[in-house]
Formats: sequence, C-alpha cells, structure tokens
Amino acid sequence: MTQRSLDPRAPWVISTHDLGRRPGSMRKITPVLPAPADLAVGMIGVPKDADVELAIRLEAVMEGVLVTGTARAPLHGECSRCLEPLTSEIEVDFQELYFYSADDALPGSAGGEDDLFLDGELLDLESVFRDAVVLALPLSPVCGDDCAGLCTECGVKLAEAGPDHGHEKIDSRWASLQGLIVEKEDDQEG
Repeated sequence: MTQRSLDPRAPWVISTHDLGRRPGSMRKITPVLPAPADLAVGMIGVPKDADVELAIRLEAVMEGVLVTGTARAPLHGECSRCLEPLTSEIEVDFQELYFYSADDALPGSAGGEDDLFLDGELLDLESVFRDAVVLALPLSPVCGDDCAGLCTECGVKLAEAGPDHGHEKIDSRWASLQGLIVEKEDDQEG
C-alpha cells in the first residue's frame, strides 16, 4: 500500500511529535473538527463541516501509536416512516493502532491494506472516524418509536389523520357488480 504524504494543516491530521517513540507516553486532546463530506447512509448522515466533538487519547506503544476516542456529531435526515425531517446526535467510540512502519506490524495481523501507518509523526484520523460513524448510523431512522408513518392508500401522515381514517376496500372480483345494487328501502316496507 502506498502511503500518501499527509498535510499537517488538514483538520483530521494529528501530530504525535510530543509522544516520541517512548512506549507508555500518552496525551489527551479534545479537538472540535469539521465533519468530512459524504458521511451518510440512505436517509441520514452528518452534515458536511458540522462540528464533531472528539475526546482522544494518544498512547505510544512498541509498534506505534494507539488512538482511543469518542466522537459526538449532529445528524440530519428524514424519518423512514413519515418522511419528516429529523435531527439527532450520534456518539461513537473508536480505537485504532497506527504502526510506525510495516516492519512494526503485529505478527498474524491482517498485514496490509487494513493496517494504518504513521506518516512520520502524523496520523490521519478521518478514515477511522468515518468507519465508526457509518457503521453506527441507523439504516431506517425514525422520528420516534411511536411514529405510525404514512397511509399506504393516500399518503397522509397517520399521526395527523385521526382514528377514523380509513379507505373502503372493495374486492376487485366484485367491483363490476358494485353499480348493479340499488337500495330501495321503500320497496321492503310495503
């Protein structure tokens, strides 16, 4: 895997300079970073450039830097039942080991394309954050557990339709006979 050179000014690139290569050294940071683009599945996602609050622990270990953290971000989308706009918040935990080099990768690890590596003293946290969020997003978000959705016949929101909302269903096999019935109550009385 070819490593691209990281831009130290990029928002999701973090320097590990003060950790050195001293196993056991650690630091905690709590940055607020802009959400990357295209962080969504289906009907819900994190808006681009929304504030993502992070609480991160960087810890030097023999093989590299272990990053453990929590991220909290706003969500915007629409309810999968009633299609109303919804806003929410997501909180995800993540943990990833960034190796110093391929030689430092753990024996028996995937050994390659899934491993993450430091670029000098820099690491890019965006892919780890993206994976954690996308896996935690609901595939069918709802505005509430009690959301009744939309009427399948007319599309009205069932929560606003009232308890007497309904549609007369006529069996299609008998539909052509519907016009033949003439109600005459006067004939039955006489």
